[in-house]
Amino acid sequence: MAEADRTRGDRGAGLLSTSFGILFFLGFLFFAVQLLFNLYATSVVTSVTYDAARFVATSGHPATPADTDAAEARAKLELGRYATNVRFEWDLYSNPAVVRLRVIAKNPRFLGPAIDSLVGFDEIDRTVEVRVEQFR
Repeated sequence: MAEADRTRGDRGAGLLSTSFGILFFLGFLFFAVQLLFNLYATSVVTSVTYDAARFVATSGHPATPADTDAAEARAKLELGRYATNVRFEWDLYSNPAVVRLRVIAKNPRFLGPAIDSLVGFDEIDRTVEVRVEQFR
C-alpha cells in the first residue's frame, strides 16, 4: 500500500512538459516552412525582376510604356498567383543608359505578423539595374 501512495503523486507529471515540447516543435516547424518559402520566393522574384529589366533594356531605345507593360505582363505570368502581391516600380529616365526596376512583394505569413516582422520575412524588396544595349 505504501508503494501505491508514492506513485499516485507522479500521475500526469509529464503532461505539462510534453505540451510545451510539442508547442516548441510546432513553432520551429512553422519557422522552417516560412524560411523555405521565403528563400524560394526571394529567388523567384529576383529572377523575374532581372528578366523583366533585361527584356526592356534589349527591346529598343528609348524604352516605351508599352515595353514596360509587356515586361510586367510577362513577369506576372511567370509569378502566377503570387503576382497579386507584387508591385513594380520602373525608373527609365534618371539615367538613360540604365533600366532600373524595383519589385516589392508581400510574402504570405505562416508565423504571425509580430514574429514575421521581427525576422524580416514579411516583404521582399529587389532592385535590378540593366544597361541599355545599343548596336553600333
